[in-house]
Amino acid sequence: MNRIALLEDHERMAALVVKALGAVGIEVDVYATIAHAADGFAQIAYPLLVLDRSLPDGDGLELVKQLRARGILTPCLMLTARDALHDRVAGLEAGADDYLPKPFSMEELVARVRALMRRPPQLQSLSPEYAGILVDPEAGRMHCGEESVSLAAAEMQLMLSLVRAAGKTVRRSALEAAAWGLSEPVTPNALDVALHRLRRKLMAIDSALQIANIRGHGYALQDADAAGQIRP
Repeated sequence: MNRIALLEDHERMAALVVKALGAVGIEVDVYATIAHAADGFAQIAYPLLVLDRSLPDGDGLELVKQLRARGILTPCLMLTARDALHDRVAGLEAGADDYLPKPFSMEELVARVRALMRRPPQLQSLSPEYAGILVDPEAGRMHCGEESVSLAAAEMQLMLSLVRAAGKTVRRSALEAAAWGLSEPVTPNALDVALHRLRRKLMAIDSALQIANIRGHGYALQDADAAGQIRP
């Protein structure tokens, strides 16, 4: 999944981060409070969390401590206006993976986010490949051999989830969360429409795979002939 979580209550700062990361193919779910973020983290397995320290309902560092105490090792990048050495040390010792004091450049934020997302085992390749299909989030394209096709933002997140599942079934709710997050309302047939478009795009690049509807379970990338037997 190339969708991360941002815990930041300053609307303008959050908007700048969303724009900067979106430019390199990383979608962002924004949370303004620790309580809201904790609820979201329980529903979506984000590959990376970016957290501010000063929040309306507490210190973001306390959330990191809670996650680590529960054995959740998701990489965490802390954002803070505190740049004293002891604050950075406290953050790292509490379980944060990196610490970025404000003010910072968006270029540096993007670089640090991408560096953390490359760390094993939390993130697979930023451009995953499965059975001849390669997804390139930064270019916004899906490749199969010498053929390629552009993907819209939601389509990109769906293909990233399916390709990384490597033929295993992905639940419908997980695909909706990957494509649109938890904060955006999703129309009942939005996923069906997006999957229909992706099936056509897979055919357009002569992929041997298709998106199969595994009734009662979810969706998976399968051999086109087998998928054709399972799809409605």
